Amino acid sequence: MSIRDISREKKDTVNLSRRSFMVGSVKSSLLMAFGASLIPSVLSAKEALETKTFSPNVWFEMDTDGRVTVNIARAEMGQHVGTAIARILADELECDWNKVSIVHVDTDPKWGYMVTGGSWSIFQSYKPMSQAGAAGRQTLINAGAELLGVPPSACEANAGFVVSGSKKVSYGDIVANGNIDKTYTADELGAMPIKPGNKRHLIGLGNEYKALDIPPKTNGTAVYGIDVEVDNMLYARPILPPTRYGSKVTGVDDSEAKGLSGYKGYKVLTDPTGTIEGWVTVLATDYPTAIKAVDKVKVSYNTGKNANVSEADIQREGERICRDRNEGTLFVDEGNIRDAQQQAANSIESLYTTATASHFQLEPLNAIAEFKDGKWHIHTGNQWQSLTLPAAAKAAEVPDSDVVIHQYYLGGGFGRRLFGDWVIPTILTAKAVGQPVKMLFMRPDDTMFDQPRSASTSLFNAYFDGSGKFMGMEHALATGWPTLAMAPGFMPDGVDGKGKVDPFSASGSDHWYTMEHHRARVINNKVAQDTFTPGWLRSVGQGWIVWGLESFIDEIAHKTKQNPVDFRLAMLDGKGKQAGKAPESVGGAKRLANTLEILKKKTANVSLGENEGIGYSVTAGQERTMPAWLATAAHVHVDKNTGKITLKKLWVVADAGIIIHPDGAMAQMEGALLWGTSLALFEHNEIKDGYVAKKNLTTYQPLRMADVPDMDIEFIESDEFPVGLGEPGVIGVAPAVGNAVYQAVGVRMRHLPMRAKDVKKALTA
Repeated sequence: MSIRDISREKKDTVNLSRRSFMVGSVKSSLLMAFGASLIPSVLSAKEALETKTFSPNVWFEMDTDGRVTVNIARAEMGQHVGTAIARILADELECDWNKVSIVHVDTDPKWGYMVTGGSWSIFQSYKPMSQAGAAGRQTLINAGAELLGVPPSACEANAGFVVSGSKKVSYGDIVANGNIDKTYTADELGAMPIKPGNKRHLIGLGNEYKALDIPPKTNGTAVYGIDVEVDNMLYARPILPPTRYGSKVTGVDDSEAKGLSGYKGYKVLTDPTGTIEGWVTVLATDYPTAIKAVDKVKVSYNTGKNANVSEADIQREGERICRDRNEGTLFVDEGNIRDAQQQAANSIESLYTTATASHFQLEPLNAIAEFKDGKWHIHTGNQWQSLTLPAAAKAAEVPDSDVVIHQYYLGGGFGRRLFGDWVIPTILTAKAVGQPVKMLFMRPDDTMFDQPRSASTSLFNAYFDGSGKFMGMEHALATGWPTLAMAPGFMPDGVDGKGKVDPFSASGSDHWYTMEHHRARVINNKVAQDTFTPGWLRSVGQGWIVWGLESFIDEIAHKTKQNPVDFRLAMLDGKGKQAGKAPESVGGAKRLANTLEILKKKTANVSLGENEGIGYSVTAGQERTMPAWLATAAHVHVDKNTGKITLKKLWVVADAGIIIHPDGAMAQMEGALLWGTSLALFEHNEIKDGYVAKKNLTTYQPLRMADVPDMDIEFIESDEFPVGLGEPGVIGVAPAVGNAVYQAVGVRMRHLPMRAKDVKKALTA
């Protein structure tokens, strides 16, 4: 399936839509697999599974002891995705959770399209894996009933047994003695009922059921990409050029490096994909030598044209294109914003910006490339294998079928490990030297080659009639576009038909408020785009878009002399398109309003000291097609002398439908809130001379332990369709903090991060 195809599919049917489901006894196992949509009548499920006809996706299998192995085609980076997916399946299968294990698979085409990002994993997996589990359970009941000599209607499945009155047979014995051969058509599988909430024994239950991925992380057996080694490999470290694009190597002097024991020379790389330009890699028999050699190899360049670009250049261009209504593409155009402009008796305008932000994931970039048995084998931790593999094949100049990416745990991803561009120089180096290469990036290398979240600009205009009533809003938003840089096939047309738009740099501007007039115009900042590769960073566009949106909504509320919470609630009426739709957004804006109503009550009696305030925001990240309804409140204190903002407490009320793995959901939300706090108050980089200026954690400041706020997190109990929680918690923190600062001391912060010196400047203005 191509990127363009996946973008057109409903997310809950990706990979597995229109697939038959086969359950068959093969040797000493029972295989349960999604296969081709039409199985010819001449082949049974058992025969198809035995011969691997149609390359079936073997999603899970059971042995004669009743042990179940679930194959996971998602990347594990701390979010417990394997545990959650296995829980979905095991609940419907009615197996013994203590006998369930998970395996993360490689990029064999049978696993289908592979991507872990956008908080999609549970949303995409819930329905097909539930129905697969239900089909497996029904098949086991039928086979068990035959062994017990009773009709299937007299049996039920329970904790790995088929039970009929006082009789029972274990799943393991069914596998050992049964002759199972069953195919469910796509329609039959789609009609499989999913358990109601009161029948679940795993989904939604607490910590009494272990997370399958935790033990290997705590006992040291988990294998991350950086841990892998292969025979006869060399170590490589890159020397990055003076600009991300356009630089060319004119000379290399490695005379000083030749004195290092273990130094094996260098390679100037030429990349058929155009991903890297002007790269040199050094080689050694050990990594310490490769580290040292980089400092001793002198490279001269013809420097690319963006060597003098600064953060200020990007911000100036952002404001220019936001103010030029001829720039960009419309993402939302409802009502008639021109009429609102002409009829307005009054208006307000605000400009909100964010600084460049880096990923700084714990595990620096790394990969091994090895040509073996006629194929290129890539060993790394990657979030979007189906995007990375074609680029790797192009770099190696081989067909896609001759590349296999072996998946490992990720020591942090947060969007940086979606497009695995670091495997390209690894392959090119291995190809040049004719033996396996392990490329490791030191932290400065990693940061210079990062795909940072671009600096952003959002310009808002709100219009009011003669009585002061809010009429509508115009929103222009500009940034570097990750999807344009790395996955342009994912970009749909704008609503005005005047061009493509990066949906991940626009989502969030299509909010759930009912407004008579609303326009959102999305513009690509070409200065940013040409200087570096803009990246997807946790919460993606929503992280900067909703910062401006929810701050400006607060401004509108104060302009109309309304309580900011009540003003929001009035616009979250669920009318028209804001009513939502099945399955992903049932209830629409009214569910979002419900989270805010609950939050309002939770914070109603909080005692505020001098220069303290509580601010609010609502969000529906990650996308309209997969909303998680969140209301956020922030309690802050502002020191008027220094400008320091102290975030004392965060409250979040979340409606994410069915919560599959509560412990994992809580961990996701806690991590997201802390990341949101970090971006709101501390984290920022800047482009200087064409690169990020802060290349290590000695200068880049994320959230520290002393600044961690108290957190009150509530998940609303729901039987609605489950949605993702990996990113949405980030989104609402910054605007809630900014709105709280205004409540506390009466100044409106319009740039992220909200630094003490900026607050002090605003207070003295």
